[in-house]
Amino acid sequence: MPTKNTDLESALEEIQAPEVDSKYRLIILAAKRSKQLQRGARPRIEIDPVKHKPTRIALEEVMRGKVNFTVNDEDKE
Repeated sequence: MPTKNTDLESALEEIQAPEVDSKYRLIILAAKRSKQLQRGARPRIEIDPVKHKPTRIALEEVMRGKVNFTVNDEDKE
């Protein structure tokens, strides 16, 4: 039976976020940013937070390069 890709799965297949070296790091970054949004942080992109869940907003922010992060050497192992 064929499976239908969700928006998230499609986004993960087309990782274009700057400096994001794997889909796993993308998920971790989006999850951390989603928590910030849930705690009251304002979105860094033009999007209606009422119509979109924090997880979707966070993923869009990461994909557009709006989330700053650093990668430690030990994280690369």
